[in-house]
Amino acid sequence: MNYQRPVPLIGDPSSAAERAADPTGWAFDPTTIDALRRVIAARRDVRRYRPDPVPEALLRDVLDAGHHAPSVGHSQPWRFIVVAEQATRDRAALLADRERLRQADLLTPDRRARLLDLQLEGIREAPIGIVVACDRTAPAGGVLGRATFPDTDLWSCACAIQNIWLAARAAGLGLGWVTLFRPDDLADLLGLPDGVSTLGWLCLGWPDERPPTPGLERHGWSRRLPLDTVVLRERWRTDDAPPPPPSHLAGPPPHAVVHARDSGDDLLSSPGSLGVLDRAVDRALAVAPDCADLPAELIIVAADHPVTRHGVSAYPSTVTDDVYRATLAGDAVGATTAREANLAVRAYRARADTPGDLVSTDGLSNADVERLLGEGIVLGRAGTGLVCLGEVGIGNTTVAAALAAKLLDLPPDQVVGLGAGADAAVLGRKLEVVGAALARTRPLNRRDPHVLLAALGGPDIAVLAGVCLGATAAGRPVVLDGLVTSVAGLLAVRAEPAVQAYLIAGQCSRESAHAAVLLELGLEPLLDLRLRAGEGVGAVLAAQLLRTALRLRASAGRIQ
Repeated sequence: MNYQRPVPLIGDPSSAAERAADPTGWAFDPTTIDALRRVIAARRDVRRYRPDPVPEALLRDVLDAGHHAPSVGHSQPWRFIVVAEQATRDRAALLADRERLRQADLLTPDRRARLLDLQLEGIREAPIGIVVACDRTAPAGGVLGRATFPDTDLWSCACAIQNIWLAARAAGLGLGWVTLFRPDDLADLLGLPDGVSTLGWLCLGWPDERPPTPGLERHGWSRRLPLDTVVLRERWRTDDAPPPPPSHLAGPPPHAVVHARDSGDDLLSSPGSLGVLDRAVDRALAVAPDCADLPAELIIVAADHPVTRHGVSAYPSTVTDDVYRATLAGDAVGATTAREANLAVRAYRARADTPGDLVSTDGLSNADVERLLGEGIVLGRAGTGLVCLGEVGIGNTTVAAALAAKLLDLPPDQVVGLGAGADAAVLGRKLEVVGAALARTRPLNRRDPHVLLAALGGPDIAVLAGVCLGATAAGRPVVLDGLVTSVAGLLAVRAEPAVQAYLIAGQCSRESAHAAVLLELGLEPLLDLRLRAGEGVGAVLAAQLLRTALRLRASAGRIQ
């Protein structure tokens, strides 16, 4: 008597006989297979996004695809952190901007320039950020498959990212995987506990580009290897081995094609032809679309510094007043440069009620810090258009060097420069003063800008930091000058990370710490002229270039 095979109500209903008779019976129909192949082939690392929101239901569909990824031991170690808040995305963008410059510095000069011409992320543009975090707190030996390969939990999360990517592409969304972060920095930003790692940041949104081929391949950065060079049979070949994965630390690539931002896409010019200046234009227009039509100004802040009593300058402290008066009269170098560039000038005298010399006492009182920051905020808010920063203050580069050392955790010999007109003896005294100031403030939290301003700051730097905060609030791009203004900018960014999006590095001066401060800010300078003028001269010169480029972007011929 023959009986029917019991068919389970759950699980696999097929029988061995059925599978033997039709080994291909599990395949999808040709239309579905073709659709899958097209989605895989059309997946792109998108860098440019529209601001339009992603519907919540569609976001859940995409995340659900990630949640259906394979995982070692069915451990499902992924955690999807969805980021929509502007403040968090601003902080993440600062970290990525900073790391982009760090990675560029590892390359050959030509490769570095070509890398910097590429847009590598869209953190600010994309309306959604997804950070795939891997919960690694379970002991590897307790998860099936991890005892021998402990990193399979990370591989599982990478599979989740691929699923998310393909689901997003099928729905017409763009996704870009950004790994321009130091893992600890990203973990701190998101408050991840010990034992949880990130796999970078996924930008998700409606794409503002529709690339037919992978971006880096299209722009000459690398090429897809032929399949036969990466497929091996039975074992690793020793004679005809495949080439190693491409290294981006050296090697002449094909020419790199530069991405241009929206307003430069249809110019009658090669995209990105203005190099770093094009990026500065993009930056300015992102925060102030009409800044090309608005007046610009130079704000010069002057202050005295008791640290001069330790012989850290080649000039007497009375020079500060002389230059300040000349600025008010329009005769100083900075004011004259601004006039020639058609910039208005505002000069401001910053004063501390209880100034200190850094060595034995704090530079400012807490009350001074709050008041001076407030004065700067008022200055930054009071106006429209581009604002350039300048300063006048004998001894202020010593103050800025001490702040830079504390902010960046650097020793004195990496932040102290010779200074205008100084000699070896003056340099030695500056090193001693900065070293003593750092020793006195060693227990302080270097992440708290208010604490650092009180301990190591000066009136001009506090006001300039306030100007950055005020200008940001007013939607005004800020062009930094030398070390002093850049340290002020960094303090403002530490207070409010969103400020970084409004800052433009006018120049990199001769001061030793300036390049390190700009790196921390994630900014490329427009000029590198070995300036030591102060008074905002470098910022104004850079602003001339920037304003010309803004007008060019607005009025140059365009392709129909």
